[in-house]
Amino acid sequence: MMPKYIATPNRTKEILAKYKFAFKKSLGQNFLVDANVLENIIGHAGIDKHSGTIEVGPGIGALTEQLAIHSDKVVAFEIDQRLLPILKDTLGEYSNITIVHQDILEADVHSVISKNFTPGQPIHIVANLPYYITTPILMKLLREDLPVESLTIMIQKEVAERMAAAPNSKSYGSLSIAVQYYTHADVVMNVPKSVFMPQPNVDSSILRLVKREHPPVQVEDEDYFFSIVQASFAQRRKTLRNNLTRHFEDIYDKGTVSEILEEINIDGTRRGESLNMEEFAQLANAFYQREQ
Repeated sequence: MMPKYIATPNRTKEILAKYKFAFKKSLGQNFLVDANVLENIIGHAGIDKHSGTIEVGPGIGALTEQLAIHSDKVVAFEIDQRLLPILKDTLGEYSNITIVHQDILEADVHSVISKNFTPGQPIHIVANLPYYITTPILMKLLREDLPVESLTIMIQKEVAERMAAAPNSKSYGSLSIAVQYYTHADVVMNVPKSVFMPQPNVDSSILRLVKREHPPVQVEDEDYFFSIVQASFAQRRKTLRNNLTRHFEDIYDKGTVSEILEEINIDGTRRGESLNMEEFAQLANAFYQREQ
């Protein structure tokens, strides 16, 4: 007999009706109701029975259940108090799940990891992230240098494309650089909106991020590097020289900006989208050194 998995339209409706649960738009709640998509997420996540897994926003437990079956231990962060009794019910038979009732953006994830996983255990983050807050969550998880090997996340298709984009493409921007500074990024699968309840307005993608041991470039100061990258894309149609002149308007005039660009052989008439990460590092380091 097939297990009665949570991720089906009927089972999801049954659970929601039992608890009279109403979706909160403000929390970006869209629950997965397709077991095949979950199997694909699990397949791409690279987890096994030795792995520890972290989930953000378990909802009613569809993905959490599959993580519990396929990994050693699951820790799931859930912000919505109304879902706690539902999760207790739907996941009651699994002894390897811990639900943390906390906003992931405010959580001390390092201490949660040391409390719940054994030292040296391979840890993977696997989540269907709420669209409205994908980037802040992801950047927190990447910038805190957590001891995780990979992140396999379902996010809005357009955002996934931006995170994995290469230079000289329409999707490439400061988000591409930020994500690829910390990880190797690949869109591994597209997911139609029809597999969610309620249906979102856009399609999703599964993005696989494998943590780098070291960033691919050396920068003098990470925050400074990211601020230069963002400034270079501030107005996409403007040249690098114009965007940087605007960024440094209180410190340098256009002539000084041009001079620094010439020193490192970067043509100021180029646009931000044409620079690769090595060139951005060169750019940021040159301006940073000038300011010291």
